[in-house]
Amino acid sequence: MRVLVWLVEDTWQATIDEADAAIPPDSEVTLLYVVATDAETVVHGARAGLLGRRPGPPPPHEARLSTISEDAAQELLAEARLRLGRGAETRVRRGLVEREVLAAAEGADLLVMARDGDHRHLGPRSIGPRGRFVIDHVPCRVLLVWPDRPPPVSTIPSPPH
Repeated sequence: MRVLVWLVEDTWQATIDEADAAIPPDSEVTLLYVVATDAETVVHGARAGLLGRRPGPPPPHEARLSTISEDAAQELLAEARLRLGRGAETRVRRGLVEREVLAAAEGADLLVMARDGDHRHLGPRSIGPRGRFVIDHVPCRVLLVWPDRPPPVSTIPSPPH
């Protein structure tokens, strides 16, 4: 079984723990972290807007922003592999997060991911826009993890009148 485990900063520990408990030991595991390039795009666009069409080579701070995000991703993946306690490939992708997760999931049998929305209530808002897009479009089975203790059933909204 080929398993892709999508890791996000604030939920990666729970995602790893659930993946470890749920997937067979002989599975091929890939740990994925996607660096959102939104901030880098804004910095580059702002600079281009201020300095005209041909602003010249990018200043060192733009390259440093990219390096910082790459280093943070590698550090998170190393900690995740250690926590998983078994062999796993690690992969960093850059771009639109939901699109990069879908591209990485091609050929996978299972995607393990955490809810990325409101964790205080049961219901559709417990999954954010990126997670919803991935769930709706991923070409494999999905194991959806509560990153913390699930809220009680009493948090379900009342039915409409």
